[in-house]
Amino acid sequence: MKPFKVLDHTADIGLKAYGTTLKEAFENAATGMFSIMTDIDKVQPRETFKVDIAAEDRETLLVEWLNELLYLFDAERVLFSRFEITDWDEQHFLKATLQGERIDLNRHDIEIQIKACTYHMLRVERNETWMVQVIFDV
Repeated sequence: MKPFKVLDHTADIGLKAYGTTLKEAFENAATGMFSIMTDIDKVQPRETFKVDIAAEDRETLLVEWLNELLYLFDAERVLFSRFEITDWDEQHFLKATLQGERIDLNRHDIEIQIKACTYHMLRVERNETWMVQVIFDV
């Protein structure tokens, strides 16, 4: 099973991420988002960041999770290549450890600048595996 798939969307870009667990699907969504932005194989795990996210439901938790990562990208000028959710209740909160490094434009090409994760066409569902779908404002 592929961890994620990029979706074509009229003016934006979307992503479907998969996992055997919801945690894995959330982590794969973060990996997919940064893979859209840059070649994450060139991003070294040199710095560690921790985040705590709270939300009213799992869909909002997914959006808040990805938007927090985008905030750190913008505010701290950091790219991430590793994502580990360390604690959560699958609905209202998550704690995660992120690893990455500061942007070095000599090594990191920013291919697509994602502004935000939106609620448009947002999906979190389970069949045989978990699937999350998001559309990004670019």
